[in-house]
Amino acid sequence: MKVIKRSGQEVIFDEDKIRIAVGKANNSIDEVSKRLSDEQIENITRSVTAECDNMGRAVSVEEIQDMVELAIMKEGKFEVAKHYITYRYDRQLARQANTTDAKVFSLINCENEEVKQENSNKNPIVNSVQRDYMAGEMSKDLTKRFLLPKEIWQAHEDGLIHFHDADYFAQRMHNCDLVNLEDMLQNGTVISGTLIERPHSFSTACNIATQIVAQVASSQYGGQSISLSHLVPFVEVSRQKIKKTVEEELKRACGKVDEVLLHTITEERVKKEIANGVQTIQYQIITLMTTNGQAPFVTVFMYLGEAKNEREREDLAMIIEEMLKQRYNGVKNEKGVYITPAFPKLIYVLEESNIHPDSKYYYLTEMAAKCTAKRMVPDYISEKKMKELKVDKNGEGHCYTCMGCRSFLTPFVDENGKPKYYGRFNQGVVTVNLIDIALSSHKNMKEFWKIFDERMELCHQALQVRHERLTGTTSDAAPILWQHGALARLKPGEKIDKLLHGGYSTISLGYAGLWETVYYLIGKKLTEEEGKALGLEIMKKLNEYTKKWKQAENIDYSLYGTPLESTTYKFSKCLQRRFGIIPGVTDKNYITNSYHVHVTEPIDAFEKLKLESEFQALSPGGAISYVEVPNMQDNIEAVMQVIKFIYDNIMYAELNTKSDFCHVCAYDGEIEIAEDKDGKLIWRCPNCGNLDQTKMNVARRTCGYIGSQFWNQGRTQEIRDRVLHL
Repeated sequence: MKVIKRSGQEVIFDEDKIRIAVGKANNSIDEVSKRLSDEQIENITRSVTAECDNMGRAVSVEEIQDMVELAIMKEGKFEVAKHYITYRYDRQLARQANTTDAKVFSLINCENEEVKQENSNKNPIVNSVQRDYMAGEMSKDLTKRFLLPKEIWQAHEDGLIHFHDADYFAQRMHNCDLVNLEDMLQNGTVISGTLIERPHSFSTACNIATQIVAQVASSQYGGQSISLSHLVPFVEVSRQKIKKTVEEELKRACGKVDEVLLHTITEERVKKEIANGVQTIQYQIITLMTTNGQAPFVTVFMYLGEAKNEREREDLAMIIEEMLKQRYNGVKNEKGVYITPAFPKLIYVLEESNIHPDSKYYYLTEMAAKCTAKRMVPDYISEKKMKELKVDKNGEGHCYTCMGCRSFLTPFVDENGKPKYYGRFNQGVVTVNLIDIALSSHKNMKEFWKIFDERMELCHQALQVRHERLTGTTSDAAPILWQHGALARLKPGEKIDKLLHGGYSTISLGYAGLWETVYYLIGKKLTEEEGKALGLEIMKKLNEYTKKWKQAENIDYSLYGTPLESTTYKFSKCLQRRFGIIPGVTDKNYITNSYHVHVTEPIDAFEKLKLESEFQALSPGGAISYVEVPNMQDNIEAVMQVIKFIYDNIMYAELNTKSDFCHVCAYDGEIEIAEDKDGKLIWRCPNCGNLDQTKMNVARRTCGYIGSQFWNQGRTQEIRDRVLHL
């Protein structure tokens, strides 16, 4: 059994520390009759030890101390309990004198278990990651003590809400971007003080795009997306250059030019140019290291409908085909074995031109299905469903990519009456723990809605703080974003304030735990009619609040299905600490993301997607649904059936499979999750028994994107508990 210290370091549980701490409090009591007996101290020690063991996970020091306090009071020795609480409070005050030293040193020594598993795509051993985490601890400390109202930080600490990315809050940084790559490539940009003019070939455009991605990633903390359609005009630029070169070669070799041969050779070289450019995007994004110590969290959008004409559509199809082919192949790890990379994330749009067997680009969808079965990408957006849901004030529906894994902008029309999506961004997220509201109400629906209203105002206050932190930021803070086209073309020294209002950017109210909330309140699941009705009612109420705030402040508040990663563990621990273990509600070390059906619920893929589509429609600020599937490489037809169902029924969805490799024995099947002797969940090769995480590659989709650096105990348990939907 393990204990997580306040520094984040994980150590072996030692019951003697409980015995000693209780003994010290006991000995400080002068009156013998008010003291605990030796037998009572042993009872307290044994009961707390048993309670910790029953948690089925590593417990924090704070949780143990809470248990000790209750155990002393159960023995009726309130004077001892008072002394124990006073000593604990005095120690807390002493620690507040310097809140960061212990955590920083635990980071340097790679002993901070919570931070080590906070982000499944950051390796905490690497110096640049450690530096980012250390800076983050300082930022969180400043945020806690100076920048956030005490009630908001306390609610964050207690797990009532989650104030996302507090480690970046002090820097006046924002969340996600939809990069205006078209503007930057067509009109030029500036990178690190160097003017980058319009590229003269497709391969150069791809190279510049990856440099832009890296610069953007270092200027914000969330995901970003680029579209292949913004690269496609440069295929024609390369084609004309190549054609001229081939024409000269043919004249020299043959004395004349055969037009058929000229076309054939030109197109062959164009395809080679496209292959080289796509390889540049894939390998540079994987190998680039941004200032926060990880590869850029970037999504590549593949949408034939963005092509401006038939020639561009043909060229875009060639780029998409090459992107899918290279991702299907994977990338080689240090052992020379092809594995699944985490980034770039790919999104493929399903549309009339590629969804039916007789559609012109159906072959691309078949390639996408094969790629999904092997590499877990691409994810799928239904053009049809999205245009039904994303309707602007002109009454027109639009199809566009999310920013990163799931954060969607709301429809926006600029001052010229034209729709605009590229160049926009999200200001940040605050997530409400719906389960805590339900449990605090004790199943009294009137009380539930009362507490719900109170928590909404708390979230609103926290979101206003986020907005106000960005207000007054000048374009000089991140020139690549605000001055050189990624998001805007502001003047040096100009404030970004106008981009924070009127719907140009969004700010997100996140939510988590809808499944457990409904189940606790009425004993019904979201898969049952009564449960679904209450779940939809809660979602509609959340939307009413964002609409009210938006109308009052001209700030685009939007409802966001939060992709909890490490926070799922934090929320579950807070709920267990406050309310104990409640079957079906707090008996796991994780809670359910957003509106999702619980991972243990037996339900088929089509029923799940159809049900969740109703909730996804009420989550305009971002959401994604998934189905868990086995190895489908020999059953592509089944994958195609799911894809076609997505097109007709849900806006945005993905298929989750597995992609693993053991370096010790070269096993490429599924690496399993087991328990060690202390009850901790570990990853183990079923073929050779390898337990060394540095000698295995494990790729799992956890939050809309693929993770590859392992996860905390809560998320690992959630991965283990998943049932197949197909």
